[in-house]
Amino acid sequence: MILANAFCLFFFLDETLRSLASPSSLQGPELHGWRPPVDCVRANELCAAESNCSSRYRTLRQCLAGRDRNTMLANKECQAALEVLQESPLYDCRCKRGMKKELQCLQIYWSIHLGLTEGEEFYEASPYEPVTSRLSDIFRLASIFSGTGADPVVSAKSNHCLDAAKACNLNDNCKKLRSSYISICNREISPTERCNRRKCHKALRQFFDRVPSEFTYRMLFCSCQDLACAERRRQTILPSCSYEDKEKPNCLDLRGVCRTDHLCRSRLADFHANCRASYHTVTSCPADNYQACLGSYAGMIGFDMTPNYVDSSPTGIVVSPWCNCRGSGNMEEECEKFLRDFTENPCLRNAIQAFGNGTDVNVSPKGPSFQATQAPRVEKTPSLPDDLSDSTGLGTSVITTCTSVQEQGLKANNSKELSMCFTELTTNIIPGSNKVIKPNSGPSRARPSAALTMLSVLLLKLAL
Repeated sequence: MILANAFCLFFFLDETLRSLASPSSLQGPELHGWRPPVDCVRANELCAAESNCSSRYRTLRQCLAGRDRNTMLANKECQAALEVLQESPLYDCRCKRGMKKELQCLQIYWSIHLGLTEGEEFYEASPYEPVTSRLSDIFRLASIFSGTGADPVVSAKSNHCLDAAKACNLNDNCKKLRSSYISICNREISPTERCNRRKCHKALRQFFDRVPSEFTYRMLFCSCQDLACAERRRQTILPSCSYEDKEKPNCLDLRGVCRTDHLCRSRLADFHANCRASYHTVTSCPADNYQACLGSYAGMIGFDMTPNYVDSSPTGIVVSPWCNCRGSGNMEEECEKFLRDFTENPCLRNAIQAFGNGTDVNVSPKGPSFQATQAPRVEKTPSLPDDLSDSTGLGTSVITTCTSVQEQGLKANNSKELSMCFTELTTNIIPGSNKVIKPNSGPSRARPSAALTMLSVLLLKLAL
């Protein structure tokens, strides 16, 4: 009987130790400030439920009205409001493209982040959640792809863009929305006004946001072997209405117009985040994710920054917004850089070619990096109230693994074998957040565990 009681006591203490050591028990002060990412509409509701957050949010909106960043931060009350909001769910919130309240979500996002930027930045943070899907996921959904499982001779003679249009017509939703934008964009208003561009853009946005990618991508990024196919590809968005104009504006002016609209600004920022050429990846795309780049490109169609193919070349893929850099003055270098992100972008070009060929890079997806686009935090001063800053001096250990390009199923240089080294931080990073949780956080748990272990042994001896 004594032995049975001792065993039960030991089992109870063992379970207590396990519960104390488990990650689920690390709540309260250890994880103060850590929160799962939420969309900005929900984050706004959470903020409105807290008097401190809601009052600071109202203050910040008043501070941003008609003031530039430096003037706003010169006011201590405005700076204090911004610092408090940086610790609220509003700072880390993101939006989903095509969500029900997308515009409202983006308005909330920019109401915070426009106060964090140093004026007009070249690259802005994307307000959208990072893309984790790959092109291979779309290949599995689509029924026909050029060059995939087909006779090479037959595939070379096929008009893949025509095949894509036929496939769209077999899907009720795709056919309906495609017919809608074709009708609207081809409707002449008057002899001097060939169409209603605003309505045309809206119809195009509905098509690309509501029709699955396995249909829209095939029409937009189909591979071509002749001029007829390439011209059909160029005509996909009805460029005479949605793209072309009597004169080409300056690209920086066009960007300025785009950034006055929350939706256009967001889509452009998302394009830069996912298609900005990277020379540290195999594909030249951030995180080697073709799908993220193509989705961001398609997301810009139907806005002032609408891009399209510049000609009907079947092989030389060049896309651009309807703009040039004439009249840039001393901003010509910046304008040319902006334009090259479209016309000479290896990431975008490789992504379009990869989709047309029905191939995807065989590299394990990495967590999307926000290093190039993350909005900066405002430096805090100790004298300000409600300073809830988190420590950012976190030590991290680095693990490096290298695999050859040939092992990944990619063609290496004929003369040399390339090797890819991917570095991963062993810290835990919350998606969509710049917050890092230290692996060894909560050292105080070790002491109670040791004490209780000794206590269990002592009680066992006494029982015996």
